[in-house]
Amino acid sequence: MAKLLGIRIKNYRALEDVGIGQTRYGQGVPLPGLSCFIGPNGAGKSTLLDAFGFLADCLLEGVESACDKPGRGGFDRLLTQGATGPIEFELFFDAGDASRPIGYSLAIEVRDGVPIVVKESLRQRRSGQARGKPYYFLKLTRGRGKVWAGDFDESDSDTCAERVVLADPTRLGVGTLGNLGEHPRIVALRSYIEQWYLSYFVPDAARTLPPAGAQRWLDRTGSNLGNVLQYFERQHKAEFGAILARVAKAIPGLKKITPKVGEDKRMLLRFDEAGYVDPFYQNSMSDGTLKMAAYAVLLCDPHPRPFIGIEEPENGLYVALIEGLARQLVEHSRRQGGVTQILVTTHSPYFVDALTPEQVWILRKGVRGRVAATRAADLPRVRAMADEGLPLGSLWYSRHLEERRRWGRG
Repeated sequence: MAKLLGIRIKNYRALEDVGIGQTRYGQGVPLPGLSCFIGPNGAGKSTLLDAFGFLADCLLEGVESACDKPGRGGFDRLLTQGATGPIEFELFFDAGDASRPIGYSLAIEVRDGVPIVVKESLRQRRSGQARGKPYYFLKLTRGRGKVWAGDFDESDSDTCAERVVLADPTRLGVGTLGNLGEHPRIVALRSYIEQWYLSYFVPDAARTLPPAGAQRWLDRTGSNLGNVLQYFERQHKAEFGAILARVAKAIPGLKKITPKVGEDKRMLLRFDEAGYVDPFYQNSMSDGTLKMAAYAVLLCDPHPRPFIGIEEPENGLYVALIEGLARQLVEHSRRQGGVTQILVTTHSPYFVDALTPEQVWILRKGVRGRVAATRAADLPRVRAMADEGLPLGSLWYSRHLEERRRWGRG
C-alpha cells in the first residue's frame, strides 16, 4: 500500500503555494504517520483538509463535479484570488521503495466555462536506480499523451509507450487508466486514493435513523454509524467487542451498545447505561458519546484505511478525553508497520500535548491573506523546549509557536 510522503498545493483558495512533507523528488522530510495542523481561525486548516477531499472527488467523479460540490462553489471560487495560473497539486508517494517515490502532478483550468485537466503526470525512477532523473510512466496534456505499461525498466523508451486520447477532459487519467490491468502502478495509486477517508463527523447526522443494512465503511458525516456497527457485529465480532469496550471505557456508566433493526426496518443504536432500566437510542445520546463510537470504529478496523483526515476531533469531547484520543490516533498510525496515515486539524492544546514537534505544522496567513506552513520541529526555540520535556500544546497556548520573524509577508 502506498504512503503519502508530501504534497504541494498551488492556487487552491488561500493555499497559493503551500508544501508539507517531501515536496520535491527525493528532497524534504517525509510526512510522519500522524500530522497535525494548528493555527488561528481562518488560517487555512479546513482548506488544507478539503484539498485532499477535492483530489479524491476529482478521481471518483471528475473535476467539474468536484468543483461544484457543496461548500466549494465552482472553480472560480476555488482559484486563489488574483491567480492567473491553474490549480495545481503535486504529490509524492512511497509505493514500497522509499528510494523510488512516485510523483503525481495534476493541473486544472477552465476552458470554455468548464474545469478540465490540462496536465497530469506520474513519474518514478527505474528499478534499482536510487538516484537520477525520474522517468514518466504517464504524461498527458489536455487528455492526450502517452502511458507506459508494465514494469519500469524500459519506460523511457518510446517503443514501450502507448498513445492515449481521453474522451472526457474532465476525468483524471489515473481514474480511467487505473481500471486497466496492464497499468499496475496506476491501478495501485487509484486504489490507494479511493480508500482515503475524510471525517467531517456531524453528531446530528449520526442521530438520524438510516435504513437497516450492514455497511462496510463510515460515510463522511457518520450518518451510517449504526450500519457500520451492524457490519462489525456480523463480520468481525472480536473487533465489535473492542469497539464497545473502547467506548465504554471512555464514557462512564455506559455498559454496551447494540445495533437494532426497528419495526420500520431502520437502524437503531441502543445504548444501555448503568442505573437505568430502559435503554437510550442515538437520537438522545450526547455528541461526545457518538463521536467516541465513530472513532472507535476507525481505530478498531481490522482492515484500516490507508489515509484518514479528521477535522477538529476534539469538538464535543470532555477535556480529559482529548489527549487520550490523540495518543490513540498516534498509536493507530503505527499499527501494522504504519498502514494508516492520519492528518488532523485541531484547536485544542490538549490534543497537541500528546504530539512531537515532528508531527505538528503551524498554519498562518500573511498580510496578503496567503497561507504559510511551518513545521514545529523547524523552529529552533520550540525544538529546544520540547527536548527539555515541555508539552507542545502548552508551548502553543503560551504563544511560543508564534515566531513571527519566521513567517513571510504572505
